[in-house]
Amino acid sequence: MPNILMFQGTGSGVGKSVLATGFCRLLKNRGLSVRPFKAQNMSLNSGVTPDGLELGRAQIVQAEACGVFPDARMNPILLKPQGSGVSQLIRMGKVSCTCSAHEYYSLTEENFQVARKAFDSLKSESDWIVMEGAGSPAEINLQARDIVNMRMAKYAGAKVILIGDIDRGGVFAWLKGTYDLIQPQYRSLMQGILINKFRGDVSLLEPGIKQFEEIVPVPVLGVIPWREMELEDEDSQNLRSKIDPEAVLDVAVIRLPHISNFTDFDPLKQIDGLSVRFVKNVNELGNAELIIIPGSKNTLADLAFLHEKGFTAELKNLFGKTWILGICGGFQMLGESVDDPHDMEAGGLGSGLGFLPMTTVLEGDKQLEKREYQGQKWLEGLCWSGYEIHLGRSEIRSNELESIVKNDTSLGVIDRTQKIIGTYIHGWLESPEVTRRLLALVSPEPFDIPFSFQQTKEREMEELADFLEEYCDVESILRN
Repeated sequence: MPNILMFQGTGSGVGKSVLATGFCRLLKNRGLSVRPFKAQNMSLNSGVTPDGLELGRAQIVQAEACGVFPDARMNPILLKPQGSGVSQLIRMGKVSCTCSAHEYYSLTEENFQVARKAFDSLKSESDWIVMEGAGSPAEINLQARDIVNMRMAKYAGAKVILIGDIDRGGVFAWLKGTYDLIQPQYRSLMQGILINKFRGDVSLLEPGIKQFEEIVPVPVLGVIPWREMELEDEDSQNLRSKIDPEAVLDVAVIRLPHISNFTDFDPLKQIDGLSVRFVKNVNELGNAELIIIPGSKNTLADLAFLHEKGFTAELKNLFGKTWILGICGGFQMLGESVDDPHDMEAGGLGSGLGFLPMTTVLEGDKQLEKREYQGQKWLEGLCWSGYEIHLGRSEIRSNELESIVKNDTSLGVIDRTQKIIGTYIHGWLESPEVTRRLLALVSPEPFDIPFSFQQTKEREMEELADFLEEYCDVESILRN
């Protein structure tokens, strides 16, 4: 039987995913076989496994930290909100249905069975499993339908570490309230507490820790200083722009209401001389030299957002003058129309931006593929890894547009005259060579990209593991 370690939090955004990733790499560095597991995830940031199944990106990064290939068993239940109170339910990497919150909760026992089966299969392959909870175990309105926090911890026999975010304030009240609201039958699972994102002199916090441990029978096993992390985030609420005061190139990413796969742009943030801004309002576009329309979980609704908020009019003013890049749903929006005749997302027919002679129909199965791509013409001689994760088929009615992928215009095109690029491929900017050629179109300034994004992630994971070794009582956390 493997050892089971689980990170839960006092709320969303307190650092569960990052600390779980760090412990995955820490254990790997100790020569142990490790697997990540999150029973149920809600995120619009997902990726594709080598065998063509869909998985939350946080678990993909955690698998990389473990040194193993991502596997749908690591996140057996994935919910992708698509607006109007409904979400797409993905089980074991495949679309199961679209459902409301009430419908989803009626499937609690079915989903828990799927999660248990995945966990049981995964645990036979490793020395350790590092589990992650969701939200907070103290959400008393959800506890009866819980499949990801304490109920899953009990089934797995996990040692639970509770994380509190001191940067938000009131961390001791948050931790105490969480402990008190956890159902009594599960409290014994909680074996330690980590105080995350601390700034300042830790000696000033120590009296509070001593007093806290007198009223809550769970030891504080680490005070982790604030640390900027570049690891991919699963929650779009945590989107951060990167502003370089000496930037020679300004990139604006439109923050769509249903933005998905927003970590596509993380590789740009590592480049000196580049600002990457997420913008909500049309006047924030400013003088951006590259405007990106990202992926979307509800393309028609986000098209309507562009029309209603003035983005469409401004983008048409900039057409042919400023480079515009659309990825996945953003690629579909560059065309003349998007049709959803079977109500697969929002239903209906919407007018696109009209920058490409292309129409899109949302029908058929979701396209899921991870592979190597070969460039053509503009990207001649390049080969890069990426993945496709989209609904719908696009038809391009022109032989004059350049394909960016060898012999396949359906995956992406470039119109150099009108300064338009569109592609279905996610992850292509992780290739330094692809990114260099993109930036060369936009700016005469050469940009230094010393490391691939994968190298940057590897460095971050190694530094994070060392950081946790320094600031956590790791031996107590790992002790049975």
